[in-house]
Amino acid sequence: MTRLSDIMENQDRLLFSKLFHKHRQVEVTLNRSVLAWKETEKSRKRSSGISNSAETAHIHALQVCEIVAVHTKDDDQDNKETRRSRAEAKQTSQLHPHAFTVSYVRRTRQHQWRCSEVTFHSANQALSEQWIKVINEQLALLTNRPKSLLVYINPYGGKRRGKRIYEQKVAPLFGRACISTDVIVTERANHARDHLKTEANLDKYDGVVCVGGDGMFSEILHGLISRTQTDNGVDPNQPDAELVPCSVHIGIIPAGSTDCICFATVGTNDPVTSALHIIVGDSQPMDVCSVHHNDSFLRYSVSLLGYGFYGDVLTDSERKRWMGPARYDLSGVKTFLSHNYYEGSISFLPAENNMGDPRDKLQCRSGCSVCQHKPSSKDTQWEMSEEKEKSDKVGGWRTIRGKFIAINAASMSCACPRSPKGLSPSAHLADGTTDLILVRKCSRLDFLTHLLRHTNKEDQFDHSFVEVHRVRKFNFQPQLNEMHSLEDLTETPNKTGFRPICSAQTNYNYQDSHSSWNCDGEILPHAAIRVSVQPQLIRLFARGIEEQQQCLLEDPCTLWALEPNTHYSVD
Repeated sequence: MTRLSDIMENQDRLLFSKLFHKHRQVEVTLNRSVLAWKETEKSRKRSSGISNSAETAHIHALQVCEIVAVHTKDDDQDNKETRRSRAEAKQTSQLHPHAFTVSYVRRTRQHQWRCSEVTFHSANQALSEQWIKVINEQLALLTNRPKSLLVYINPYGGKRRGKRIYEQKVAPLFGRACISTDVIVTERANHARDHLKTEANLDKYDGVVCVGGDGMFSEILHGLISRTQTDNGVDPNQPDAELVPCSVHIGIIPAGSTDCICFATVGTNDPVTSALHIIVGDSQPMDVCSVHHNDSFLRYSVSLLGYGFYGDVLTDSERKRWMGPARYDLSGVKTFLSHNYYEGSISFLPAENNMGDPRDKLQCRSGCSVCQHKPSSKDTQWEMSEEKEKSDKVGGWRTIRGKFIAINAASMSCACPRSPKGLSPSAHLADGTTDLILVRKCSRLDFLTHLLRHTNKEDQFDHSFVEVHRVRKFNFQPQLNEMHSLEDLTETPNKTGFRPICSAQTNYNYQDSHSSWNCDGEILPHAAIRVSVQPQLIRLFARGIEEQQQCLLEDPCTLWALEPNTHYSVD
């Protein structure tokens, strides 16, 4: 938190004027970082009716980087409060007919942002135009802001509201911020991915925006990463290849069923909030897991890789797509009652001690210090040589064999409205690791307790049958070789059906079957996989979840002057 007094004193004023706001005279100051205004002493005395008023002014301050736009006040922008207020506003407009309006970000509750406005009046047209010109010059210096965007809209995702959400809530904001857009409404699965890989002229755009759910984001992710590697001559089928980070940012306008990626990076699934993060040019790096089978690339993952329980839920739900989002609940209950476990071995390369621990309660938030450092190419080469040296030594790769109900790799918290903490509450977005969660065979009651702890404040890892490791790479090998191709996944697997919940018999023989991997909502065609974390491979138009105290005030840009020597602060 930076003190407003320090900012105002240490930075030269760009403009200072006495203007009118809500029929009261205010002193307005602009420097490179802050636009601030306060009611003049003369205006305070007049409004209080006391000649020597002890009433203190309150200072309003906006960060320049969170100003959306500035423009001449429209004729229809009038005060809509009381009749007296309308009369006073009309009188102000007559005495000070020239005005300009500043649109800015206002924080509300639950991490939501809204676009608010403040209007200043002046009797001098040249002065009003000067304010507009200087503020726009400062906004032009913010080179991180996008000026041109390529937008993909999935009209079928979630409740089929993507097109309407964009047109009614997002497009007007982009227009106000003078952002040009090319909009493509997708017509089939992987339309956006294929267009990005082969046709899109990415040199024209500062970012790519997806309007849809996690599936639509995955399309954009795969298309953009694939295009970047092709342009740079990198073969994605090489498991040890160092992938080139994408230079184009990705924006997410949530319009799907779960919108897990958006929730975990912004803190809410709100289209207006996401649009404002895009407009102000926020930038959040994100790790991406590359998944291979032998020397063949399968998919990229940014949230969840799940084998066993979550793989079975997805496999079963794919047969019930006609049910819509409700299919996940039904398949979840069915999979829980089946209570399957799977045998296999998992090898992993633990992260360094300074990368924290999945149970350290240190959550990834906006400005996270853990995610600030990005390894250089020298660091990466050093790590690769170290991995080879340690591969056969204690402290290098570790191998665990056993029977598992679930094997999960969470590259982010995977928080969502149903599970506010997520699968791994302390997972980081851009630290170059993933949290590997192993749930061994246990009773139904124990597993149910573990699942329920995802929805409350208890530690979901505090079980004897659960272990969690922060890793950079891992390999999984099922007990037997694979017996099913991708086409076979549509058929009923050879597993036992429901069993009595109170049955004492808990051991079952699954020698003829295996589970499937759930990779960010898509089924992988192989169970034996090799996973590597690619540090900070992409960047989102987001800033991570802001600390709760930053979101409690209805308008944190209002700063109260309690006494003459008070230090004022601005977010």
